[in-house]
Amino acid sequence: MVTDTVSFLSKRPHCLVLDVRSPEEYRRGHIPGAVSFPLFSDTERAEVGTLYVRQSRQAAVERGLEFVGPRMAQMVREARELAAGREIALYCWRGGMRSESVEWLLSVGGLHTFRLRGGYKAYRQHFPDLLQQHRWRFIILGGYTGSGKTPILHELAQMGAQVIDLEGLARHKGSAFGALGQESQPTTEQFMNLLHDALAICDPDKPVWLESESKTIGHVFLPDDFYGLMRQAPMIELLLPRPVRVAHIAAEYGSFDREELADAFGRIARRMGGAATTHAIDAVREGRLEEAISLALDYYDKAYAHSLSDFRETPMLQLSAETDSPHETAIRLLGLSHQKGLHQ
Repeated sequence: MVTDTVSFLSKRPHCLVLDVRSPEEYRRGHIPGAVSFPLFSDTERAEVGTLYVRQSRQAAVERGLEFVGPRMAQMVREARELAAGREIALYCWRGGMRSESVEWLLSVGGLHTFRLRGGYKAYRQHFPDLLQQHRWRFIILGGYTGSGKTPILHELAQMGAQVIDLEGLARHKGSAFGALGQESQPTTEQFMNLLHDALAICDPDKPVWLESESKTIGHVFLPDDFYGLMRQAPMIELLLPRPVRVAHIAAEYGSFDREELADAFGRIARRMGGAATTHAIDAVREGRLEEAISLALDYYDKAYAHSLSDFRETPMLQLSAETDSPHETAIRLLGLSHQKGLHQ
């Protein structure tokens, strides 16, 4: 049985999703939640593909059968164990021979399967289609480094607001210190898949809160069309006193090893300037973290002010706060957004 992307995604939470492409294809990007179940290894796929191009489809099929034949029974056993009674959803690159072959094999083994029409390629196309199909109502939460935007977004989510945590999806906090304490970042392709999933569960008739970001978060890139919508969305800028921001950053990073922190300062040495960087690193190593943070904010505050030019055509509101209180600030943000008609 074949199903389209929308139906596939609606069924996915209740199914075992198997990605039958090669391990390297899966590593670069896959439908979130899918399990790698390759029909061919990377080298096998390369050989079969070469035969298809240079000789014939028949030669490629025969060589593929030689690879898969000895492990067919094991594939059925493995799929049955993974499925644990659930229906199995399959996809390959374009919904062609690989997923068709695995669907046939598992069906012969008595398993209930369906596959994605158009494969992973169709899933990838669904994201730009989704962006174009609706009039998305993003609200951008801005503010200087250390304003505590991410905890505030989490509070908004707890209060029932629709929130997409871009830095959480990217596994990076968006600065030279952003990788500290994080898992390895996904590929840009996989980050886009995670973003696709996060947006797909949102109601387009209600606002979606996002943190103001540059085009890159660590080593991953925001999609052009998504970033374009962010630039057109209204922004609420948080204004917190600088000492409060310094204290917030110190609380967030104070538990990390001093040499890790010193290395992070070294990564922005060219932008901070040699003397300021040396001063900051010395302060970190001597336990004067807040002093070092204040020096870094001289650079980050200028960079943030410059980045606002990306949103120069966007309506901007401001919300001042004297303390680092995510819950209280979230309540005030919801009130301001309603007052200014951002929910209409």
